Amino acid sequence: MGRRVSFNYPPKRIISLVPSQTELLYDLGLKNEVIAQTIFCIHPKEMHESKLKIGGTKKLKMDLIKSLQPDLIIGNKEENEQQQIEELMLEFPVWMSDIKDLKDALIMIEQVGVLVGKTEEANKIAENIHLDFEDLLVQTETKKCLYLIWRAPWMAAGNDTFINDMMKRMGLINVVSNEFARYPQLTNENLLELNPELILLSSEPYPFNEKHIEELKSFLPKAKVLLVDGELFSWYGSRLLKSVKYFNNLMSEMYV
Repeated sequence: MGRRVSFNYPPKRIISLVPSQTELLYDLGLKNEVIAQTIFCIHPKEMHESKLKIGGTKKLKMDLIKSLQPDLIIGNKEENEQQQIEELMLEFPVWMSDIKDLKDALIMIEQVGVLVGKTEEANKIAENIHLDFEDLLVQTETKKCLYLIWRAPWMAAGNDTFINDMMKRMGLINVVSNEFARYPQLTNENLLELNPELILLSSEPYPFNEKHIEELKSFLPKAKVLLVDGELFSWYGSRLLKSVKYFNNLMSEMYV
C-alpha cells in the first residue's frame, strides 16, 4: 500500500483481523502477543475459544479495538473494509497484506515474521510450503472448473483471486474469465453458458452441502460436482502446509 508502519519492536499487543494470518501468528509462537482476533479466526480451536473477539473481518468493533491500545494491527486489503482500516490507521500502526497468488502468500509469511520478531520461524514455514507445492501432482488432462463460494445468488471465485491461483496450480481452467468481476454473482443461465466440467463447492463462507450438489446436477447433469475444504483453497497463511496433500487426494476424485 506504499505506507510506512512504525511501532515498538517487537510488538507485544497484536490484533489480527484475518483468520489465515491469525493462525500464522500462533504457529510462529505468539499465543501471548495476540490479544484479540475476529470471530472467524477459528484456528487453533483453543485460541478461538479463549481470545477476545473484535467482531467480523468486515464488521469490526472499532471502540473495542481502540480501547485495547494495540502495538500492531495486522489485516488484509481484500478481507477488511477500507473505511474501518483507514480509521484505525489514524491511531495505530496497521500493516496490510495484499495477496493474489502463492508467491504473494510466501512473501507475506516472511514479512510477518520480520514484523513480529520471528524471522527464522516464518522463513522455515514459507520454505516448507514452497517445497510442498513442488510435489503437487498436476494432471495433464485439464478440466474447465467453476469454484462457487455462495448461494442465493451464486457467487464464484474469479480469475484475479488466490483461489484461482490454487486452481491453476492443480491444472484446472477457471471458466470465470477476466471479463467477470473478482467474485461475480451468477444466475443459473450464466452457469449454463459457462458449462463447467467440474464444479467445486467451497465449505466457506457459504456452508454448501449435498443438497446443493443435487440442485446443480438438476440443470448441469454432465458436470462433476464436489464439496471441497474452502480453507485449503483460500487461507494463505501456515494452513497452506496442509493444502498440497489435500489437493493431491482431491484430484483422484476429480478425474475418476
